[in-house]
Amino acid sequence: MTIRRIGIVVHEGKAEARAAAELVRGWAAEYDVPAVSVDVWHDGGGIERRNARAEAAEAGYPDVVVTIGGDGTFLRGARIGSTCNAAVLGVDVGRVGFLTEVGVEDLTRALSAVYDGSAIIEERLTLNMRASRPLEIPTGVEGLLRYGRGPKLPPPPVRAGTPDDVGWGVALDVMALNDVVFEKLARDRQASLGVYIAGRLFASYSADALVVSSPTGSTAYSFAAGGPVLSPRVDAIVFTPVAPHMIFDRSLVLAADEAVAVRVLPHSGQVAVSVDGQLRGVLDPDDWIGVYAGQQKARLVRLHPSDFFGRLRARFGLADAAAAAADGTAPLEYRPDAPVPAEMAHLYLAPPVDPPDR
Repeated sequence: MTIRRIGIVVHEGKAEARAAAELVRGWAAEYDVPAVSVDVWHDGGGIERRNARAEAAEAGYPDVVVTIGGDGTFLRGARIGSTCNAAVLGVDVGRVGFLTEVGVEDLTRALSAVYDGSAIIEERLTLNMRASRPLEIPTGVEGLLRYGRGPKLPPPPVRAGTPDDVGWGVALDVMALNDVVFEKLARDRQASLGVYIAGRLFASYSADALVVSSPTGSTAYSFAAGGPVLSPRVDAIVFTPVAPHMIFDRSLVLAADEAVAVRVLPHSGQVAVSVDGQLRGVLDPDDWIGVYAGQQKARLVRLHPSDFFGRLRARFGLADAAAAAADGTAPLEYRPDAPVPAEMAHLYLAPPVDPPDR
């Protein structure tokens, strides 16, 4: 792909990240490509100065966003990239790195691969939201926002709509790559929520939280709550209750065209709404939000075909069952030398185990 402009999102709290940003600027100068710092944060101080769409516009709508940090930094860059269909390259100086693609040592090689077209652009399903009203963050929960849920972000702005679709709620100008979480705001009050799937009530939950996640987010909060791991190649939505006070406590895996709506019941406590780990609003009784697959997918830069399950095994340090290990070891891959049978030619094959974490 042609790189006309690069946006750089840096974890300013890490010296290694700041040094890597200089490598990006050096590469950009060599190839005569403008490189602009772009982020929604005020110098790491935790206050968003504008929404991602305005930030992308001020940066001149980069077609490649390079994030330097961990997965949190990547999510910040993905929000900006989604507003202008930019590809996002994640450089890992974090600890987990499910989303980031390369280390600092491979940074310039990765940029050259994007420039010459040898890199792979992997598309991921995103989540959009409509709500009964614009989201607000009450001033009385300032301490909770700062210490309980990470840096403060403002409520997402409202996208323009028409009178014809007013019954479907206001469209919130925010994208989730991982998840949207509905969580009780007070320790002593459960969140009581009616959950609608494809427009019909499925069940009313009394729970600590409800998580609506994308396949990418299935390894985040939903996984920690006992939800399934989905291949990022699948277009689907996962709904996972967290500590529900009911017998049915299972996750649901929904088709990508099945929206999930959550309504706060009349006598419930207030409910906090987080998008990709950042609190973005508080719901009152009778408020509702619908979460659905976005039309715009996130575009992730990959140097190799993705070995998601190999990465999952490595990142979680998965160990084989002791009883199975006593009966022998399994090879890391199975690749017959014979040609692939015709009826299997359409199947996806994971890349070779070398490199193991790609």
